[in-house]
Amino acid sequence: MTVEGLRKYYQERVVRFDQEAQDYDQRLFQNSLLRIALFIAIAGIIYFGWSWGRPLLLVFIIGVILFLQLVKRHLRLQYSRDFARQMQRRNQIEGGGLDKAFDDLEDGVHFHEAEHAYCQDVDLFGKGSFFQYLNRTSLITGRKKLADLLKSNRIDRIEERQLAVQEIGKKSEWRQEFWAEASLVEVEHSPQEIMDWLSSYQSFIAPYWRMIIYSFSVLSILVLLAFGLEWIAEGIVVIWFIVGLAISGIFVKRINELSHYASKSLATFRQYAKLLKRIEEESWTSSYICQEVERLKHQQVVASQTIAMFSKYLNALDQRSNIFVAVFTNGLFLRDIYCAWRVERWIASFGNNVSDWFEVIAFFDVQSSLGNFYYNHPDYQFASIVREGTSVLEAKQLGHPLLKRNKRVDNDFSIDQESFYIITGANMAGKSTFLRTISLSIIMSNVGLPICAHQAEYYPIKLVTSMRTSDSLADDASYFFSELKRLRYIIDRMAEDQYFIILDEILKGTNSVDKAAGSKKFVERLVRSHSTGIIATHDLSLCETADDFEEVQNYYFDAQIIDDELFFDYRLKPGICQNMNASFLLRKMDII
Repeated sequence: MTVEGLRKYYQERVVRFDQEAQDYDQRLFQNSLLRIALFIAIAGIIYFGWSWGRPLLLVFIIGVILFLQLVKRHLRLQYSRDFARQMQRRNQIEGGGLDKAFDDLEDGVHFHEAEHAYCQDVDLFGKGSFFQYLNRTSLITGRKKLADLLKSNRIDRIEERQLAVQEIGKKSEWRQEFWAEASLVEVEHSPQEIMDWLSSYQSFIAPYWRMIIYSFSVLSILVLLAFGLEWIAEGIVVIWFIVGLAISGIFVKRINELSHYASKSLATFRQYAKLLKRIEEESWTSSYICQEVERLKHQQVVASQTIAMFSKYLNALDQRSNIFVAVFTNGLFLRDIYCAWRVERWIASFGNNVSDWFEVIAFFDVQSSLGNFYYNHPDYQFASIVREGTSVLEAKQLGHPLLKRNKRVDNDFSIDQESFYIITGANMAGKSTFLRTISLSIIMSNVGLPICAHQAEYYPIKLVTSMRTSDSLADDASYFFSELKRLRYIIDRMAEDQYFIILDEILKGTNSVDKAAGSKKFVERLVRSHSTGIIATHDLSLCETADDFEEVQNYYFDAQIIDDELFFDYRLKPGICQNMNASFLLRKMDII
């Protein structure tokens, strides 16, 4: 599908789900009128039929049952309406994303790590970041997992990741429904808090209470039956009812504590059951995804059904907040004890599996984001992964994924292992943007995403950068010292593994003579260590390193002054830049 085809697809779906939501609003209004009418009818029957005696109780019970059914129907319609609104919103987001309109999405700035190998330099998190553009997760756990993936610097299983991204990317309807379902999760306790609660939970209802509950409930039914047949007096029913309340009161404090957690966790389990069901009912083929789906299998139980069962148990326990339900059912059926016993039995049987099931949901939340990116970029290509040969990255028409198509200038690029490129160029000529283009292409390839290129081959390698160093008054660190710390960090990483190194104008915090000498020595060290990478600089003397090392090559971005105007073509060319523009810009802006 072309980009224009995608735009039309999303626009049509926005209209469709808006209409669906409006239809549900109309049905909700009608259902509300029915509830009001039924309530008035019940009140009228009670008022005018007060003298009917016991038959009135039967009419009242039937009326209450009908009213509760309308309440349940209202909740179902409300959920369907909210689901349609989420689907409408999702398609609005995707339509805007095609035009790089994503500023109102979550930017993930809290995931930023200043001391990370590349976070500081490549606009990974924050306003206008790659995370903000990519992220379509709905869950807290999914967002964190996506951020961790982007920061992981992992280079294993890339081919498997690519196949997984392609598979889930082609399931557009499934992805959107999963996202909408997940967006309706109401989190009062985070998944981690829920898992901590389950893992540390201590049961307080002994197994023999099951027989006591069943026996007491059967006897209660017999007592009510005998009362209905007028075999026993009302006083016996009242005494039996009080006995039931007294037994229920034995565990009231512990059940109150359990009910607190049940109430806070109910919405999460109810919604996660629906998400698991969507995962289980879909057909998957890629090994990377199937491996995660296998984690849902335990003792021949269906994870979604097991979680749904638990949500029902939690919901039943949560109903004790209704005074009518609590008093009546506890006095006759020891309901609180029974509900608590069911919850405890479930925790004992499946509590240890919840973390795996939650992890699988977070995994699919992340994969849906990656697949969505693939689906929305039909002109991007997966890099062909090579494990042999000399090339690290070879790409045709490589561009920055955050730039609009009509403004982006793409470049062919190729670099071999143990090669180092020195890039010079005028101010604003495109050096820094190009460095970030290479950096993001490596990050995207490592996580299994297609990159902004017509064709690419890639030898997996980890990334480390130094492009944005800042001083810190709080840490009493000068700018120059911060630069030295960053370079030391890079040297330490190189000792651990093979890295692609990207540097932008190092040693800016010292004088020009010292900077030139120090930069040259540092580049020489990188070359002698058989490193691979790029350094951008305004210091033309650094280009002389290419005369001493055949591994070093010079490239540049040019600028031209035509009719007293500055023009950039943003094209990478072999050689050394000869045109600098600082003096021209100072004069143009009337600074000098």
